[in-house]
Amino acid sequence: MKMPWTRLRELGIVGMNQRNAEFIMPYNERRFYPLVDNKIITKQRAQEHHIPVPKLYGHIELEHQTAHLASLLANHNEFVIKPANGSGGNGIMVIAGKTSNGHFRKANDSVVHLDEIKHHISNILSGMYSLGGDNDSAIIEYRVQFDPCFEDVCFKGVPDVRLIVFRGIPLFGMIRLPTRQSDGRANLHQGAVGAGIDICSGITNFGVMHSRPVTQHPDTGCAISGIQIPQWDRILEMAANCYDLAPLGYLGVDIVLDKQLGPMMLELNARPGLAIQIANGQGLEPILKYAQLLGSIPASAAKRVKVGKNIRRKFSKEGL
Repeated sequence: MKMPWTRLRELGIVGMNQRNAEFIMPYNERRFYPLVDNKIITKQRAQEHHIPVPKLYGHIELEHQTAHLASLLANHNEFVIKPANGSGGNGIMVIAGKTSNGHFRKANDSVVHLDEIKHHISNILSGMYSLGGDNDSAIIEYRVQFDPCFEDVCFKGVPDVRLIVFRGIPLFGMIRLPTRQSDGRANLHQGAVGAGIDICSGITNFGVMHSRPVTQHPDTGCAISGIQIPQWDRILEMAANCYDLAPLGYLGVDIVLDKQLGPMMLELNARPGLAIQIANGQGLEPILKYAQLLGSIPASAAKRVKVGKNIRRKFSKEGL
């Protein structure tokens, strides 16, 4: 009888130790980590490379700046507050509107007062949600309005597309769908659904929730497979372009699709998780190892997208 890990190896499933030893450490130079770990720097770099990002409304670095929060938010009914150095979706507050008496309504319909928002920002500044527990800063930015094609597979939040870009080549993709359990956040650790995306077509296929395969959204009952992601080639090219702003060989790129503004890069990740394999029903190892052996990689993002599609065709489910 084969042990479980032996079967996983046969399927080409990459574990955390292998990911770190074979793909992160050799390809991700530490000096480039600040380009992705700090969302302000990432946003600035993206704008320099003409990659669309959610508009920045404010950046709070010091406690005394919260005294001006009321005037900063006066002209914004909807916005997102997040730690500049946060990870895993922790510390993000989504404001979906204002009440008739001037308070704020969160995406889950609960009401918060300005003082509660100030307290949340104070927690961010203290480093409660930062990667290393160090002092942080708070970002206030545009709240994305998701494309209506996701209406039946989304609960009170904004889905995002996660792409694994290896050596500048987009090779794996999934869309993370908010659920009631995830409190409307597109975060797998908090209970969102991850639906794999066929790189060549942009159509969703398999799904995962809490590391278990799923076929339907838990709140709507609608199938998560067969959804055509709009502007898929543009999304792939945007992800490939992110390698030029943060030259990390193993990179996670998160992209949202706004119903009016189109695709926007949300953030980058130097240590992307591995659940994307379950969501796609396919292991990373054979595809990444094939990409390792390629010679020179095209400078053009569009050409790197073509390379990625060719690799995925070679390693289609039928070809394994």
